Amino acid sequence: MTIDSAGAPRTYDVRTYGCQMNVHDSERISGLMEDAGYVRAADPDAADVVVFNTCAVRENADNRLYGNLGHLRPTKLKKPDMQIAVGGCLAQKDRGDIVKRAPWVDVVFGTHNIGSLPAMLERARHNQEAEVEILEALEVFPSTLPTKRESTYAGWVSISVGCNNTCTFCIVPSLRGREKDRRPGEVLAEVEALVAEGVLEVTLLGQNVNSYGVEFGDRLAFGKLLRATGQIEGLERVRFTSPHPKDFTDDVIAAMAETPNVCHSLHMPLQSGSDRVLKAMRRSYRQEKYLGIIDKVRAAMPDAAITTDIIVGFPGETDEDFEQTLEVVRRARFSSAFTFQYSKRPGTPAAIMDEQLPKAVVQERYERLITLLEEITWAENKRLVGEKVEVLVAVGEGRKDERTGRMSGRARDGRLVHFATGDLTPRPGDIVETVVTYAAPHHLNADGAPLSHRRTRAGDAFEAGRTPKLKGVSLGLPTIGVPAPLPAAQACSL
Repeated sequence: MTIDSAGAPRTYDVRTYGCQMNVHDSERISGLMEDAGYVRAADPDAADVVVFNTCAVRENADNRLYGNLGHLRPTKLKKPDMQIAVGGCLAQKDRGDIVKRAPWVDVVFGTHNIGSLPAMLERARHNQEAEVEILEALEVFPSTLPTKRESTYAGWVSISVGCNNTCTFCIVPSLRGREKDRRPGEVLAEVEALVAEGVLEVTLLGQNVNSYGVEFGDRLAFGKLLRATGQIEGLERVRFTSPHPKDFTDDVIAAMAETPNVCHSLHMPLQSGSDRVLKAMRRSYRQEKYLGIIDKVRAAMPDAAITTDIIVGFPGETDEDFEQTLEVVRRARFSSAFTFQYSKRPGTPAAIMDEQLPKAVVQERYERLITLLEEITWAENKRLVGEKVEVLVAVGEGRKDERTGRMSGRARDGRLVHFATGDLTPRPGDIVETVVTYAAPHHLNADGAPLSHRRTRAGDAFEAGRTPKLKGVSLGLPTIGVPAPLPAAQACSL
């Protein structure tokens, strides 16, 4: 047990920035901390240890981290025993510079040595000086670490870490390393352990999920893995993120269409609709191939909801290039998109390219893209008015729900649904069927009485205050943790 000077367990709080991979890494950080005897702080502002799990994809990530570290400095001065740790992609990038810029930070750890955090905290306390440890390669596969899950009903499952692509705008491969794949049996064992605890939905994670199998020489491994999840009794929904268009194969489309529990939702980054810009980005597909994949997906699954990532203002992007992006958006009919203004990241080839665009030009294009996307997503959502949807009830998805008397959750295609409960009392993790009555660009409303309400083991677990805590090492026996809402995650721009 890790205790403070008064003999009470030391408390911790984990603050997460960035993509789904970071959200899942934060679950591992929480599992490690609790295995080491720490207790999650009831009041995050009063935690004995604050851990920042950082992102480095966007330039403002740096500003946000150092701003938040600055806000903690007065607290640290008043409470010297408090410890501050910084991990994740920005820590991997900035290394010892973090302690130089913020000398009140106690521990800096990278993406490859999350498991070192508790020992580093103890060394920093004992030695009364900052501990900085950044490894250049993966120490152990992260899924062998204990994991404190944040949801009773939905779980992230890593199938790979790292990336073998060389996109000129992206800093992720240098921070996460080359792709490392887990064996299918290990992945399925983790999914089965989660389902045994009542989890209904899993999202398979990788920087490039459909290159899964590269390490053990099976380029069809991802489609096989999707089909294998269909054999897991009690698993109702399977999602995955993010695939790369260059590796997207027809067998994956067939697996999605033919495996009942694989959701008809696909997040497939576009980045640009211009072949010239895609070549400069070193994205090894072109507009025709991208749209061809979408056509095949929709032919196999007409109800599929397709989402994407788009970067505006890449160096050298012309008005004609940008118009090509708008044309792909019009043809693809995305249900939503993560949109980014190009951000120069030191160490990437794009950062030193000529023709960096003026901010005003990028902003104007960005606003035009957002306007078009909202027109399309709203039109696509309006097509669902009057349709029946199956909603997995969620925690904390709707800021206005309490005021309007609604609850929220996700439909099978991933759309956010705010629904009236009528005389029912659904719990997070339960399943509700209802009818869409109104559509907005970013959500659906269902204001009639639900058609049905199915109580689930995930809902039972939420009501009892339980979330799965896997001990790692592939199988592990799940134990019980403290409930908290699954954080909203932002897609990594890959």
